[in-house]
Amino acid sequence: MAERLLYAQAVTVRFGGLTAVDAVDASFDAGELVGIIGPNGAGKTTFFNAISGVVAPTSGRLIAQGRDLAGQAPHRFAAHGIARSFQTPRVFAQMSVRDNVRFGAQFAGRHREASAGLASDDEILATLGLAELADRAAAEITPSQQRLLEIGMALATRPRLLLLDEVAAGLTEAEVEQMAQRIRMLRDRHGLAVVWIEHAVTTLLRHVERVIVLHQGRKIADAAPDAVVRDAQVIEAYLGDEMADEEVLS
Repeated sequence: MAERLLYAQAVTVRFGGLTAVDAVDASFDAGELVGIIGPNGAGKTTFFNAISGVVAPTSGRLIAQGRDLAGQAPHRFAAHGIARSFQTPRVFAQMSVRDNVRFGAQFAGRHREASAGLASDDEILATLGLAELADRAAAEITPSQQRLLEIGMALATRPRLLLLDEVAAGLTEAEVEQMAQRIRMLRDRHGLAVVWIEHAVTTLLRHVERVIVLHQGRKIADAAPDAVVRDAQVIEAYLGDEMADEEVLS
């Protein structure tokens, strides 16, 4: 049985009278590749913010390594092997690509055990295809390369669970597919568990093994992609009748 890296139990996030995440249960195990989808306003990013320490849940528990991290700061999540990216890349524009990755290592607050093949900053950059840009300022590289750099900063914390929020946003169709293949490679080669929010649903469903669907803050499905695209509730809430399963998973 795979090791459970994070268990979100009845996680709820409220902003005033708005319930953005409503009693969501979800578990993420070692080596999994999981997608999270849902319409705009479904609560996907807020849920990510809660399970990475960016936002404190109003209620619920977040169990990692036997500890409840709910309400803890992001660096505590990093110290427990949980790292994330953001919808808009958060890189340090004037710092070099290499120094951005080094900052990621410092953010975790301690020297975490390296994942296989990711023992150094230069190896992280090489894995992401950024080695030749190591000495360039982050402001000088392309938006798609900045997205990869932010993933590199997350990898520098030596995570076991990597949360990726809309890393394909703004990329061309070819770049989206390249990004998906790179994400799968990270999981396969380095044994990471990856949880990926994405609006490029067709691409995501081709690459992940499990899909969580959120709608109006609630979890309405949690299953393999071929089951999710046939789920009547998911079709009504998000995919639409025109998104036949043959089209989505082709």
